Amino acid sequence: MKGHFVAAILSLLSAQSVVAGQYANFDVAVYIVASTAQRQLSDPKALEAQYERAASQLKFDKVYLETYRDSLFVDEKTLTSIKRFFERKGVKVAGGITLAKGGHGGQFGTFDYESAADREECRRAVELTARHFDEIVLDDFFFYTTKSDANIAAKGSRSWTQYRLEKMREVAENLVIKPAKAVNPKVKVIIKYPNWYEHFQALGYDLDVEAKMFDAVYTGTETRDPDITDQLLQQYQSYLTFRYFDNIRPDYSPDAAKSGGNRGGWVDTFSTRYIDRYAEQLWDTMFAKAPEITLFNWTDMASPKAAEPGHRSTWANKPTSFRWDEMVGSFKSKNGAAPGWGRVAGYSLEQVDAFLGKLGKPMGIASYKPYQSSGEDFLHNYLGNIGIPIELTPVFPESADLVLLTESAKHDPQIVERMKRQLAAGRNVAITSGLLRALHGKGIEDVVELEHTDRRVAIREFLNGYGAGNGTSLNDRADNPSIVFPEIRFFTNDSWVLVRGVAHSKGFPILLMNRYSRGILYVLSIPDNPGDLYNLPQPVVTVIKGYLQDNFPVRIDAPERVSLFAYDNKTFIIQSFRDDEAKAKVSVAAGAMRLRNLVTGEVQSLTAIPVNQRQKVPGRSEAAVTVQPHSYGVYAVE
Repeated sequence: MKGHFVAAILSLLSAQSVVAGQYANFDVAVYIVASTAQRQLSDPKALEAQYERAASQLKFDKVYLETYRDSLFVDEKTLTSIKRFFERKGVKVAGGITLAKGGHGGQFGTFDYESAADREECRRAVELTARHFDEIVLDDFFFYTTKSDANIAAKGSRSWTQYRLEKMREVAENLVIKPAKAVNPKVKVIIKYPNWYEHFQALGYDLDVEAKMFDAVYTGTETRDPDITDQLLQQYQSYLTFRYFDNIRPDYSPDAAKSGGNRGGWVDTFSTRYIDRYAEQLWDTMFAKAPEITLFNWTDMASPKAAEPGHRSTWANKPTSFRWDEMVGSFKSKNGAAPGWGRVAGYSLEQVDAFLGKLGKPMGIASYKPYQSSGEDFLHNYLGNIGIPIELTPVFPESADLVLLTESAKHDPQIVERMKRQLAAGRNVAITSGLLRALHGKGIEDVVELEHTDRRVAIREFLNGYGAGNGTSLNDRADNPSIVFPEIRFFTNDSWVLVRGVAHSKGFPILLMNRYSRGILYVLSIPDNPGDLYNLPQPVVTVIKGYLQDNFPVRIDAPERVSLFAYDNKTFIIQSFRDDEAKAKVSVAAGAMRLRNLVTGEVQSLTAIPVNQRQKVPGRSEAAVTVQPHSYGVYAVE
């Protein structure tokens, strides 16, 4: 009898030991879609086999078990069986719902929330899930695309944006939150927002009222490939989106219930041309300090198929952050199987877990993007990709030394008055040419008399200049491509051009300044194609950084597609999304003596740079570093 008891205990411990040794700085979850649960995992043998494959490659703390997607309900017997299986393994189980309704040719379809049948189906899915789980996440289809006759009639004279925002608030309350809590008063309902945040409001996604109705939010940090996908999202967005949503819901609590706040980031494996791109999305989510990351989806993590390196031959033999051979060697197979997506994820996350605890709170140039706003879409991510760190916030950051405002700030009717107060307080404001144009006739003339002429000019020559006198060339090569900029007209000696574009002996401001009260207003001209920011000569970008990051603790002089992630405890990360090796010069506040690599332990001296007396620029200290292709370096200033 005693032997049977001991055997039972050992069996239980063995079952739970598979997930022992979770990550120190974050939790990992895997999402199981409804079709996988119903058609594969309802078979206990298949479930055990898939679990063993996933758990042999990846440590994970939780699964989100989806109950509904595209009119498929997982039966309650299957839900109960799968839930108990994972709980016996020591894995937490939460519920998931995807309120999608098919679609056409890859174009997503959503519920028609004027349809009684669709509303009932939504309620039924929510109630089913709440019966089985104390935590539910809505996958990113809780938006509204239909334009049925009933929708058209219900919209009336409202815009589609306003109608959809109001309708989805009503749906959130009456079809999701109230039904869930009526069934299970303990349930926490989380809304996961996807990656296309610039356009949310037009489809009923509401980062203002709706985001605060739910117990928490979740962030889609999947950026996939920046060149071949339909969205063309820039790599920096995997970091920036989480930071923005974190500022929308900053009330995260690290207690056991984890109630409130921005719960985590969410990455999938889609559109991966080279394996490093998947790892970059995981890393950047973690660099943003996400407390949890969800891997979409279980099928990829548990698949017996081997992962493939993809098109990475250009840098395959370099000492990159993601090392294919090292990843393969880290997989201990019991049956000769090759590592799959699960091991790629596990390897990538284990790397960053080793140093994340040494990093402080993320920080960047404070940039105000009001709720329900759009304009110069996703521009902040292009700026992030040229090494300008951004901290995006839905609340005007009055205490910031410099506030960056893009065209989306036009949606705040008080924006000019906010700018005036900021400048009068001795703080600086930087606006883009897009915002300048949008504020024409709306009070900006009280601050500065500039004209966005709507004329365009192709520029390939650039000059640096602070005051009267000759400028110096900022060109770094003879074959600079032409970049199309808007022409901004200004009054000489009222505004001063800091970076000038020249075309056929005529100058055009790229960055100009105007002193107002005790502050400085900067105007940054944005190319017609924001992707042309990558074609700016590196010295141009470096000068721009010098002004926008004047008092920032760290900045980098580096090629395009090299990003900077900074933290409030004198640590920072430089990450390259380039296919070739990148040389970067690091500039930090004066007085620092050393730069320590927190991954390798290497220490190098910093060189003091004297004060610029003419521009009244304080001295700084510098060091040169090298970043390998698709890699990162982690540093502490000492």
